[in-house]
Amino acid sequence: MTKLLGYVDLADFNFAAAVLCIIFNPLFWNVVARWEHKTRSLSKAFGSPYKACYCLGVTILLLNFLRSYCFTRAMTSQPKLEGLDCLAAYHMGLAILGVGVIFVLSSFLALGFVGTYLGDYFGILMDAKVTKFPFNVLDNPMYWGSTANYLGWSIMNASPTGLVLTAVVAVTYMVAMVFEGPFTEEIYRQKAKKMKNK
Repeated sequence: MTKLLGYVDLADFNFAAAVLCIIFNPLFWNVVARWEHKTRSLSKAFGSPYKACYCLGVTILLLNFLRSYCFTRAMTSQPKLEGLDCLAAYHMGLAILGVGVIFVLSSFLALGFVGTYLGDYFGILMDAKVTKFPFNVLDNPMYWGSTANYLGWSIMNASPTGLVLTAVVAVTYMVAMVFEGPFTEEIYRQKAKKMKNK
């Protein structure tokens, strides 16, 4: 990692913008979703938890497009790594990107829009925990798939800046998982408790 940092201009505006977007996105959706879970303010404002969840989902999608744009700008504004600038590395990056896309899309299909975009925080709970592919392969497949997308894209572009930013993505998602996992489990524990007491 230290060797990679030698190729990266940390003071570059594009790099800083990408880092800010990477960190801001999960912070934003976790704060907003927890606020909604506690107050139901969005559901009241939109007149429905579904409408509120769709609005948050669209906002998250737009923020993700901005993050990807800033990530790409940061990569293209800084030098390439000669050792990665070859056809074999490009194909390896493409394969990693392909795996990432499979994990992201299959997660979305398994969870649906509401399940993907924090519907449980809005009180829209699934009947049971999703255990089919890709959730039977690894926990948080959407986060790891997204990380793989950025890794593959970075390798395809022979970008040391992209590799450093991918590490920032991975660490940010790991922190988000620490907060999201137990909170979501508690929501479903409360649901099970209510069902048992009926």
